[in-house]
Amino acid sequence: MEKAIKRYFPIFVLPTMIAFTLGFIIPFAEGVYLSFCKFTTVNDAKFIGLSNYAKVFKDSTFVHAFWYTAAFTVVSVILINVLAFAVALLLTKGIKGTNVFRTVFFMPNLIGGIVLGYIWQLLLNGILMKFSRTLTYSSTFGFWGLVILMCWQQIGYMMIIYIAGIQNIPGELIEAAEIDGATKRQVLKSVTIPMVMPSITVCTFLTLTNSFKLFDQNLALTNGEPSKMSEMLALNIFTTFYGRAGYEGVGQAKAVIFFILVAAIALTQNYLTRRKEVQQ
Repeated sequence: MEKAIKRYFPIFVLPTMIAFTLGFIIPFAEGVYLSFCKFTTVNDAKFIGLSNYAKVFKDSTFVHAFWYTAAFTVVSVILINVLAFAVALLLTKGIKGTNVFRTVFFMPNLIGGIVLGYIWQLLLNGILMKFSRTLTYSSTFGFWGLVILMCWQQIGYMMIIYIAGIQNIPGELIEAAEIDGATKRQVLKSVTIPMVMPSITVCTFLTLTNSFKLFDQNLALTNGEPSKMSEMLALNIFTTFYGRAGYEGVGQAKAVIFFILVAAIALTQNYLTRRKEVQQ
């Protein structure tokens, strides 16, 4: 069987590799090239060197969007993972109706980002209107509106991953710790958290990349208002590419920088959390 798998492996991999090359590698390479060009369509691209990248770093909206996105990512990653882990701990205690609660918490993840954005826009604006405010009154309102939306959508999904990690912990370890006189807090700190580090790695990676790439929800909830102050990186790239004539190359350069930033941050996080797994 192993010899047969090795022999026919290229045949089974070939369709996927062709699709991946046509759908990702070639468009990505062309996108990188276009970031060095001035163009309106792919066919009239004219190479201009690093001019587009120079304009990116002179664009105050892009710099603001980066720091706004970074702050949002830090807050949302911490809140989502802490709350998801807490809910997972609670739902692995054998309480009645556990399966129903798991289903209810997971369901928001099945709703599309645009739909969620408009739903929460109505809900939050309905509350803020009592104080003569809306989500677009200031970037702070938009920021916390996005945090609430992201937490509501993502906590249930991360909860499922944490539940799987907690249920994988051998019962003998917890029993041994309790026999040795460890308190619940000590068991959590010295046994549970170290043993679910693989789940923490996965959840942190997913929440980190999802937060940085957030687009649909930002578009629907605030659309960057007021005056692009609540605009995140993905939306900033979109409005640059499609909303400013002659800035298609600048938008493409922003997209390349965005890719490098997200890849570097995600790989660094993955490396650091995996080191914790090895240490444990």
